[in-house]
Amino acid sequence: YNTLDSKDLKIFKVSANGQAAQFEVGTKHKSKGSPLEITLPFELSRYCHKLHVIVEIEYETSPSATALQWLTPTQTVGKKHPYLFSQCQATHCRSMIPCQDSPSVKHTYYAQVSVPKELVALMSALHDGQVPDPSDSSRVIYRFRQPVPMPSYLIAIVVGALESREIGPRSRVWSEKENVDEAAFEFSETETMLKTAESLAGPYVWGQYDLLVMPPSFPYGGMENPCLTFVTPTVLAGDKSLAGVIAHEISHSWTGNLVTNRNWEHFWLNEGHTVYIERMIARCMESEHLRQFKGIGGWKELQESVNQFGANNVLTNLVPNLHEVDTDEAFSSVPYEKGFALLYHLEELLGGPEVFMGFVKSYIQLFAYGTVTTEEWKNYLFTYFKDKVDILNKVDWNAWMHTPGMAPVKPKYDTTMADACTALCQRWVKAKEEDLASFTEEDVKKLNSPQLIEFMALLLQEEPLPLSHVKKMQEVYQLNSVKNAEVRFRWLRICVRAHWEEAVPLALKMATEQGRMKFTRPLFKEVYNFSKYSDKALNTFKENRGALHPVTAMLVAKDLKING
Repeated sequence: YNTLDSKDLKIFKVSANGQAAQFEVGTKHKSKGSPLEITLPFELSRYCHKLHVIVEIEYETSPSATALQWLTPTQTVGKKHPYLFSQCQATHCRSMIPCQDSPSVKHTYYAQVSVPKELVALMSALHDGQVPDPSDSSRVIYRFRQPVPMPSYLIAIVVGALESREIGPRSRVWSEKENVDEAAFEFSETETMLKTAESLAGPYVWGQYDLLVMPPSFPYGGMENPCLTFVTPTVLAGDKSLAGVIAHEISHSWTGNLVTNRNWEHFWLNEGHTVYIERMIARCMESEHLRQFKGIGGWKELQESVNQFGANNVLTNLVPNLHEVDTDEAFSSVPYEKGFALLYHLEELLGGPEVFMGFVKSYIQLFAYGTVTTEEWKNYLFTYFKDKVDILNKVDWNAWMHTPGMAPVKPKYDTTMADACTALCQRWVKAKEEDLASFTEEDVKKLNSPQLIEFMALLLQEEPLPLSHVKKMQEVYQLNSVKNAEVRFRWLRICVRAHWEEAVPLALKMATEQGRMKFTRPLFKEVYNFSKYSDKALNTFKENRGALHPVTAMLVAKDLKING
């Protein structure tokens, strides 16, 4: 048998080296789909270890394929043409292509995509020209090649009315024409970031680094598809706070795409190292103070995830056991922030950022083009720092890797940039009615964009503010008119928690106008928890469910306790 993963695919026929091959679609698993078992013709199977066997599969995807989101023209910015995009991570590629859908398998790929003439196709690969479709004069065929081996979850496709602008010697930004110029302006620092990453991690091997600004329903901040990073449109009007998203996706070109977790239980190897490099880029391009500040923010996000799952939930382990767990339901900031906290803790123990980044670069070179487990990573750490094994032996590895809850050691971050946020937060928390007159717009004028976000994040960790305080905050800081999505998202949560009824429609509007899970899930949950508006949250979700990405819709339904 030769087994491939498939999910809701209609298989018409299979052939091997031109001969018909027998196949069987096995029993369907609730989240994994069905095995596609292919039996090679006898003479091929006898000699297949010597032969080059080309297997052709003719098939059709389901309209509800979890990897694909088909948008109607009304769901796009331009409103004229439909749009298609894929999101294969973690295990959705099998709903788009029959494949060995595991990060342990890496492959190159070539593709030809036929689309209507007025649309453009892009893939996570190098563009290899386009030709008229010989079988239909109204269509054009785009060709792609990806010469660097990569796992199936990084195969990506997008088709839409797309335009591009050059933003660097190896970078273009793509989006619908309505926001392509704004995007080109926002991402002007891409080449500087790429060069900074190369100086830290080694040469960039993927050739092209393009960015694609997605439609609003894209569920993530970004997706590191090789040669073509997908980014949420919520980073536009981001006032430079989007730099973190792009630095993160660029860093994945090394940690994740070049060195890949062997399976999803080792996801922290992808994400923890990527956050570590992303913050090293911030250190190089801005300051060490900013890197420290981001570490503090990350610790808070880890706390939120641990609170949400519960401190004893094994999904908060750095290396969770995912047997029979749907990887989408395990998704959280734990692998990112607990992973970063471990790497930062090791940096502190082993001699500082330059020394530890030396290890990360060496680790990338050793495992480049391959896959890795936590055990292999740890063995190499001990080999690289062989003169510091006594220090490494003092680390409580079991507490870090296999114990739920918060990381066992809280790193000592420099609080220079955070102190102003903490002070302002505490002023509001402690303020009595008669103190409200002491707040002025100067309070927030002194904060930069990341600090304003942090101030809001701190307020969300406190008991809800009285309504009078929140109304005063709007009056002096004019937060309703802030465009930055990260600020707006936190501000609306603060308002709904204070039971400010006017904020409810604004929160639901933000939850449905874009579909980034990081924003949509907490906003729905916040309104749902305001008991007077629970039904409104449910009805709004049901009305807009069709426009959300299938994974987002599944998770919001869980949050709002809707079955089926």
